[in-house]
Amino acid sequence: MTRLPAHDILFTPMQIGPKTAKNRFYQVPHCNGGGYRDPSAVVEMRRTKAEGGWGVIFTEQTEIHPTSEITPFIEQHLWDDRDIPALARMAEAMKSHGALAGIQLAYSGINGPNLYSREVPLAVSGGPILTFTSDPVQARTMDREDIRDLRRWFRNAFRRSQQAGFDLVCLYGAHGFGILQHFLSRATNHRTDEYGGSLENRARFLREVVEEAREETRGEVAVSLRMSLHEAGAYGFSNAELRDFIEMHGDLPDIWDLAHGTWENCSGTSRFKPEGAQEDLVKGIKALTPKPVVGVGRFTSPDAMVRQIRSGILDFIGAARPSIADPFLPVKVEEGRYEEIRECIGCNICVSGDLTQGLSRCTQNTAFMEEWRKGWHPDRARPKGASESVLIVGAGPTGLEAALQAARRGYQVTLAEASTTLGGRVARERALPGLSAWGRVADYRTGQMAPMPNVEIYRDSRLTAEDILSMGAEHVAIATGSRWRRDAVARLHLHPIPTDPAMALYTPDDLMAGNAPEDRRVTLYDDDHFYMGSVLAELLVAKGCKVDFVTPAVKVAEWTDNTLEQGTIMRRLLEIGVEIHLSKAPEVIGAQEVILGCTWTGRQSALAAEAVVMVTSRTPDDGLYHATRALDWQGAGIRSLKLIGDAAAPGPIAWATYAGRTWAEELDAPDRGDDLPFRREIAELLPHDPRTP
Repeated sequence: MTRLPAHDILFTPMQIGPKTAKNRFYQVPHCNGGGYRDPSAVVEMRRTKAEGGWGVIFTEQTEIHPTSEITPFIEQHLWDDRDIPALARMAEAMKSHGALAGIQLAYSGINGPNLYSREVPLAVSGGPILTFTSDPVQARTMDREDIRDLRRWFRNAFRRSQQAGFDLVCLYGAHGFGILQHFLSRATNHRTDEYGGSLENRARFLREVVEEAREETRGEVAVSLRMSLHEAGAYGFSNAELRDFIEMHGDLPDIWDLAHGTWENCSGTSRFKPEGAQEDLVKGIKALTPKPVVGVGRFTSPDAMVRQIRSGILDFIGAARPSIADPFLPVKVEEGRYEEIRECIGCNICVSGDLTQGLSRCTQNTAFMEEWRKGWHPDRARPKGASESVLIVGAGPTGLEAALQAARRGYQVTLAEASTTLGGRVARERALPGLSAWGRVADYRTGQMAPMPNVEIYRDSRLTAEDILSMGAEHVAIATGSRWRRDAVARLHLHPIPTDPAMALYTPDDLMAGNAPEDRRVTLYDDDHFYMGSVLAELLVAKGCKVDFVTPAVKVAEWTDNTLEQGTIMRRLLEIGVEIHLSKAPEVIGAQEVILGCTWTGRQSALAAEAVVMVTSRTPDDGLYHATRALDWQGAGIRSLKLIGDAAAPGPIAWATYAGRTWAEELDAPDRGDDLPFRREIAELLPHDPRTP
């Protein structure tokens, strides 16, 4: 395998102030759910990226002072010197293979509710805290003394960052989250003193902080400014103002890091944002500054990356989600191993880890955030155990991941699929509106297994329990997936509701199989609350249907708040004419109408309908497992028989691939009994303080 000469430019070194990056691959700051709670897990995740060849690697948002923290979100702290050792381990890990180590410093201002520290929030201009959760807290407007304090806190953070061994500091002023953007934006800066009014005045604090960063670190640490490309609204820091600012201060930082104005726009899912979606906002900015520019765009194609550089749009290819999906993306491009690239599918399940205060996960990279906790590696497999052969029944995302990981470990793998198509649910869902990129889950795994001599794949092979016993495999995994229910049973209704058999009822499985109503009035009931209901509503509208979207929640697709899609989904449904019925649920389904009940008052109303689509819950397809378990499978030489993935407990695709990896990793492992299945760290107990009783 040889790298294409056209891609050589991605591996030319690039100067960033006093530092030199070995290539153009720049892992921009990204959260991961670990933060101060799971430091070793975050360290090993970043070390893996260093091994994967990234030229620059950044931490996540690092809070510099307890007067500005964003509990319940679990980010990094740099509040005092005791935070330095954990961050020093991270910097060392980042630099272990020649990357530059960067730390993103954040003071959240009007975005920081301080629910943990209980300090009074400080903002450029006071007002209600602007967070995801409408916290009932207001921030106080900073006076000049507060601003001097904040400059000192930044100086402390610069000193600690350098002491920890970081090569770059990134000043966070993007996505509406950083106080630097709050100073620059007229939406959040209502001041009338020397820090408000004109753009020059609004930029004053940023200039002071950058100057003090250089002074505090003696110019030995590079300074990055992460700035919003466009903040919407009449008073927002627009793309035009950003360009004016950069033209006025072209030499201010050592590198300009540009990202869209909101996190939702910057990290839009593939359903709504193509690769390189921010190009129009970035194009032409390089001409305004002599300093390098980095930008993001969920880049997975080396050709697209090269075009950004050759066209003079970017100097560095910024990546967060693609670096999660494949930490070894740079090495694979460098070595010409293009077919091995594990492409990001843009599902944002990684984002949900941060927003739910759990560890992040990745649909494509099952090792993400398990590098330290479980010792998993994205590309290197542990040697197999004493057994030789495994049989996996079902080639959906769980079965494909189980087969790939078991094969990489060295087992002889047989994969049997009842249909003629590999991929299971992703093979069906990839054909739905906006979800084509999700097919990469199947494409990557089937592509990797195709040349492997120890893998046999049988399509159109529906096995019986007796077939399984006769196959001679030592370990068997049943990954037969699940089916969507045809009734209302889910979260609200725990039992079926009265339903007239004359009403045409459909499930997502019906629609994905091509059996969808056309040119009819359809009630779509969504008690799943993730993406499926809204995607099917789009499909039905495209088929000429008048859609009534009914949900017991107070917003459509409410869990997609965690994947940064909910607002976009709501707008899309309204734009295409879908009628939204919030806080409603069907109580009776008649022959020509659905009786809805208000989930708050119980008040009923009738809704005319010619068909009903139920997007509720799923039933595991576990019959084959139970039939096999009822036989003498151990007598047939089978050492383990496991039910995995959606066949055990339906969940998102990332849960399915993780289940496949877990099964493959645990083959021939000793029984751990009641021991934890992962490593964790426990907070240090400080000596007793005599000031406390």
